[in-house]
Amino acid sequence: MKKLFEKLKTFNTTLVFILTLIILGVSIFLFTLSNVYTETYEIERFSNASETIRSPITIEDTRETERRQREAIQSVDDRYVISQEVTQERLDYVGELFDAIETVDETSIDEENIDEFEEEETDPEDIEFERSSSDKLIDLKQLLSEHLTDALSDDDLLSLIQMSENEKEISYELLTTTLREIFNEGIRRDDIEEAQELLNQRLQYSNLDDSIQEALDSVGQFAIDENSFFSLEDTMEAEREAIENVEPAMIRAGEVIVREGQTISNEIYDQLALVGLLSNDRNVFPLIGLFVMSLLLTGLLAYGMAIYFDIKNKDSKHLFAIAVIFVVTLGIMKFISYFTTDENQLYFLMPIATSSLLLKILYNEKMTLMFSVVFSIIATIIFNGEIPGSLNLEAGIYLLFAQLSSMIALIAIKDRMTIFKTVLATGVVNILVILTFIFLSYESYQLRDIFLHSGYGFIGAIVSGILTIGVLPFFESVLGILSDTKLLTLSSPNHPLLRKILTEAPGTYHHSVMVANLSEAACESIGANGLLARVASYYHDLGKTKHPHYFIENQMGIKNPHDYLSPKQSATIILSHPYDGARILREHKLPSEIIDIAEQHHGTTLVKYFYYKQKEIDEHVKENDYRYPGPKPQTKESAVISICDSVEAAVRSMDTPSKDKIDELINSIIHDRLIDGQFDDSALTFKELNKIKLTISETLNGIYHTRIKYPSEDYAKEEL
Repeated sequence: MKKLFEKLKTFNTTLVFILTLIILGVSIFLFTLSNVYTETYEIERFSNASETIRSPITIEDTRETERRQREAIQSVDDRYVISQEVTQERLDYVGELFDAIETVDETSIDEENIDEFEEEETDPEDIEFERSSSDKLIDLKQLLSEHLTDALSDDDLLSLIQMSENEKEISYELLTTTLREIFNEGIRRDDIEEAQELLNQRLQYSNLDDSIQEALDSVGQFAIDENSFFSLEDTMEAEREAIENVEPAMIRAGEVIVREGQTISNEIYDQLALVGLLSNDRNVFPLIGLFVMSLLLTGLLAYGMAIYFDIKNKDSKHLFAIAVIFVVTLGIMKFISYFTTDENQLYFLMPIATSSLLLKILYNEKMTLMFSVVFSIIATIIFNGEIPGSLNLEAGIYLLFAQLSSMIALIAIKDRMTIFKTVLATGVVNILVILTFIFLSYESYQLRDIFLHSGYGFIGAIVSGILTIGVLPFFESVLGILSDTKLLTLSSPNHPLLRKILTEAPGTYHHSVMVANLSEAACESIGANGLLARVASYYHDLGKTKHPHYFIENQMGIKNPHDYLSPKQSATIILSHPYDGARILREHKLPSEIIDIAEQHHGTTLVKYFYYKQKEIDEHVKENDYRYPGPKPQTKESAVISICDSVEAAVRSMDTPSKDKIDELINSIIHDRLIDGQFDDSALTFKELNKIKLTISETLNGIYHTRIKYPSEDYAKEEL
């Protein structure tokens, strides 16, 4: 595997980057294809369904809706309007009759008879007039309208004329009250006989004489007439309301249209055709939409990786790692989606935090944020229950919070327990998000469901931590990607190579620790990898252990061996230490980033001391013979370490380092390296160099700060 990646290193990084984007885009398309693409069927009417078929979309069955509307219209009764004018007109006829009867009775007593009775002191009301009923009938008929005289017989009129005053009042009240009640109910043309029968029944319940009842019945039969008339406007309004109250016949996405073994009726066949399960035409558009979505998400990833991912200084293995994380994450999502239902929301178990943890550990926070958003968008499609056109926003929101919480909680890796602490925090966030969904839902959840789904969220977080710790060695060893956890392991003082430096070259070990402190602070000030700079600084002078006493920091209590060598021999030993160190690092299979820094930390600089010493002997000496073979620093971390290495060694050689001297020394070293072109391949900017100067100065002045000079014992005695 490693040999394969060594070969891939020689590939054009841009080409590999493009291939990686193609893999990401194709993965998005393929993993979400079944969630938007609908399978079609070749089915004949009245055959038996070979499987249960569900609707892929939500659509209105217009034919069924129209049928329901027709039924609703047919169920609407005709609307009638009661005419108050007709009612009052018919009641006025009754009033006219009784008024006429009252008038006839009053005029039956003439004025002459009244004078005669007054002389005899007789009350006229106690006198029975012998005027014939026929005369009264004649007078009454003269007072009544033609409609009444035509409708009522003479016998009926005579019965009414002969009523007493009490009977008149009772009859009038009974007849008008009954008629008003019947009219208020509304009398249609077909209901006249029924209304007349009702009036007859009411009259029969009275205590009046039969003749009077018959007369009143005749009056009522005449008075009863149609007063309720059909209203086209009201009927149409009622039909409109009935249509509006009909709910559309909807076929919901995921709804079973036909079950396995069920006969395909005409209605079912029409529904299958309506939702597009019998035709391939409709399936083209979801594919186009999915293709566009894949392009958009791939474009977002391309933009983010181009900005937040240092492509030039990353080889193919880093791009391969991104592709592996992406494809595996989508694969796990797809696998879980096959077992997810509305009742059992297994996406809460999704160990999505693994991807965010790996991306942050292997790369950076901005890359993690970008991929978190993309994963969440894809999750809304994958967990849609394979219902085209629908999105599971709940799944997307849940997975987004799970990723963001793990990314934020993982501040700095000190050991592998840090990952477990991070996933515990993620588990708490997962539970809170799940409870939020439950409490916002209108559905009633049982306590068992609350604990079950919350448990899913917490288990998903714990599994994420286990997977992260289990997968990291694959990226660190097999793919050779340097992670923070790997760097922390390499920084342990118990590492064999660090112990080798400590025991064989203690001065070099102390120098490396000082360079590590300076490099880490300087790298963090410009946004470079401070942890990588620290650990690489520990190993950058490992090659000095081959000839430790030929380096001044290890010459404690011995004469300088270079005094017995020629400048050429001394220079050969000095110039070889970066490559001796790189060779030892390769033998111990340390990460390539640390090996590269060990080789590059001197770049192609000149060993000035021995060069000028040889020049005193031979003016024709070649400068290239006294320069390091290189290469020059290729990364910001390597360039910073090269500066800090030279500055620390130079400051340590000062007798009385002061702030001004230190600043002048830093400026001089950086200026010489710039003039010599040592930073040409490192991508350092002048602004970053100024930050590096300031940080190194502050750190060194903190170490070599001015101390108070305490008075000597003799001076103190003199003061006394």
